[in-house]
Amino acid sequence: MHGYDLLVVGSANADLVIGLERRPGPGETVLGSDMVIHPGGKGANQAAAAARLGARTTLLARVGADAYGRMLAEAQRAAGADPAGLLTGVADAPGTVDSSGTGGAAEGEDAPTGVALITVDAAGDNSIVVSPGANARLTPDDVAAARDLFEAAAVVSLQLEIPLETVAAAARAAAEHGARVVLNPSPPARLPQDVLALCDPLVLNEHEARLLLADSQSPDSEPGQSPESDPGEWAGALLALGPRSVVVTLGAEGALVAGPGVGAAAGPEEAGGTGTVRVPSPRVRAVDTTGAGDAFTGALGWRLGRGDGLVDAVRYAVRVGALAVTRPGAQESYPSAADVESAGQESTA
Repeated sequence: MHGYDLLVVGSANADLVIGLERRPGPGETVLGSDMVIHPGGKGANQAAAAARLGARTTLLARVGADAYGRMLAEAQRAAGADPAGLLTGVADAPGTVDSSGTGGAAEGEDAPTGVALITVDAAGDNSIVVSPGANARLTPDDVAAARDLFEAAAVVSLQLEIPLETVAAAARAAAEHGARVVLNPSPPARLPQDVLALCDPLVLNEHEARLLLADSQSPDSEPGQSPESDPGEWAGALLALGPRSVVVTLGAEGALVAGPGVGAAAGPEEAGGTGTVRVPSPRVRAVDTTGAGDAFTGALGWRLGRGDGLVDAVRYAVRVGALAVTRPGAQESYPSAADVESAGQESTA
């Protein structure tokens, strides 16, 4: 029995959100709404989403010793996550943290809490610029000091808003302790081959899939010649990069799952057969897509930690992601397990 269904290692940011009718072009100024401040960051979002669903989860992240850091710690507690992994400021000793999850480390004057500047247009689509702040100070030493968290976790979920060397250390620590690795390469970056080989699954949206595939092309490839003409081809090309399985999120169209034993055409998993399955999304009216992908990934990690198969876990995660876009904000929009069950009953009524 694992102590945690899900350990999330990643970023924690204050989201500064402004609504507008349309995004400005280069050199253009437009007026927006009053600014709203929400708890966010891909790591914190995933942990909060899983905890709201009932997961036993904790977040290994670093925040500044400031008001935003305190807001993020309180948001994790309010969602139901264990604050054991949350570090503050630049620690004198790696991994220093007290029982509240917010006060054990020395204050680092040069490490304010990370901030994400987010604009949301009238269609609910967002654009985001991130200032990493304390997220950039989460180190492999912090991962090593968090050994007990990795030992207790069934699944470890990772993203790329923290240093890549820390992501790699966390993936290797997860493998060392027998935990399953879920990795979302956002923002996109080239991953070490041994880290890619641990991903089960690698979770990407369409934009991230295109960038990762373009980055992996041979220098001799002609411009425009790539395997990314449709999501089915992306999945095969992404699997060829080395992950054990792949999930491509497709927004309102749901998600595509690929890997050994997936789909009727794949054949028995033990025979090494590989296939794909498309998972449709419920139809909803999108209000704000901020953090919806994180809600999906947090839900996916939790269901995998509970023992669900990959396709079943994705089916559940798609429903969570769809509900998340119907409300403004990131963590505030995340549904409970009861919300997901209720929405499922309504859709079949």
